[in-house]
Amino acid sequence: MAQVAAHAGVSAQTVSRVANGSPRVDPATRARVEASMAALGYRMHRAARALRTGQTRTIGLVVSTLASVGNSRMLQAIADAAGERDYALAVVTVAGARDIAEAFAQLRDQGVDGAIVLNEATRLARDTAPPADLRLVVVDSPPDDRFAIVQTDHAGGARQATRHLLELGHATVHHLAGPEASFAAQERERGWREALIDADAVAPEVVRGDWTSRGGHAAGAGLAGATAVFAANDQMALGLLRAFSDAGRAVPDDVAIVGFDDVVDAAEYRPPLTTVRQDFDALGARAVEALVEVIEAGSTAALRTVPTELVVRASSVRGLAAE
Repeated sequence: MAQVAAHAGVSAQTVSRVANGSPRVDPATRARVEASMAALGYRMHRAARALRTGQTRTIGLVVSTLASVGNSRMLQAIADAAGERDYALAVVTVAGARDIAEAFAQLRDQGVDGAIVLNEATRLARDTAPPADLRLVVVDSPPDDRFAIVQTDHAGGARQATRHLLELGHATVHHLAGPEASFAAQERERGWREALIDADAVAPEVVRGDWTSRGGHAAGAGLAGATAVFAANDQMALGLLRAFSDAGRAVPDDVAIVGFDDVVDAAEYRPPLTTVRQDFDALGARAVEALVEVIEAGSTAALRTVPTELVVRASSVRGLAAE
C-alpha cells in the first residue's frame, strides 16, 4: 500500500479508501490510484482485510438446484453483481430442511458477511429458523419480517400473458403450472386466474408440471382440447410445442402458446416463443444491492420488485414473421 501511495503521489489512507470502495475520494485521484495499483500489481489481501474490518467481503448463495435455466441465470447475474462490488461468492445447494440448516451453518463457518436464498430454497428458509447473526436476502418469497425480499413481478407477467391470449379472441386460457410448492409458480397461477376473472372467462383445471421440457411434453395429453395455453416457464412450453406437434396440432393455428422467462433460445423455438421476459440481470443486481445494504448499513432493506415484459412472437399470433 505504501508503494502504491508513493507511485500515485497520495497518502496511504487515500489508497486504503480506494481499495475499500469509499466514496470519499475525488474521481481523478481514484483513477490515479487505480492506475498505480494496476501498474504495480497491487491486490487486496482478503484474509488480512477480514482480520482488520471484521468482514470477508464474501456472500453466500443458497439454491436448491443449478440445473434449471432460471437458477443458472440467476447464479450468473448474482456472481456478476457481486464481482462489481468486490464481493466473492460461495455457493451451497440444498434439498431439504436439514440441508438448509447445514448450509446456513456451513456459510457461517466460512465467515460470509450475508447470504442470498434463491427461488425454491426460499420455502426451506421460511420453514427453518435462520441463524440470528446471518444476514439474509431471499429471492421470490411471501412477506417475511426476518429478511429482505427481492422478487420478479410474476403475477403481473402472468396477467400480461393471459390477457394477450384473450385479446386474440380465445374464450379462455389453459395453464401449465409449475410445482405447487414454488412461490414463483403460485404467483404466476394467481396472475393467470386474476386475468381470467377480470375477463369473466372460465378458468380451466390447472395442469401441473415440473419446470422441465420433459414435464411439458408429458402435460400435452392433459391439454389436448386447449386453444390457448400459458406455460409457467419456457422449458415446459418447449415440451408442450413438441407434444402438440406429435399430436398433429399446429402452433399457433390450432393452439397458441405463451411461456415465461424468455430464455436465451426462446426466439429459436419452432415457432419462436411468445413469452414473458424476466430480467435476471436486474433481479440478481437488486438481490446483491439489498444484501450489501443490510451488511454495510445494518438495516433491513424494503421489498424490491422487478417488472416483466411480454415479448410477442409467432407461437401465439398467426402470420407473425419469425424473428
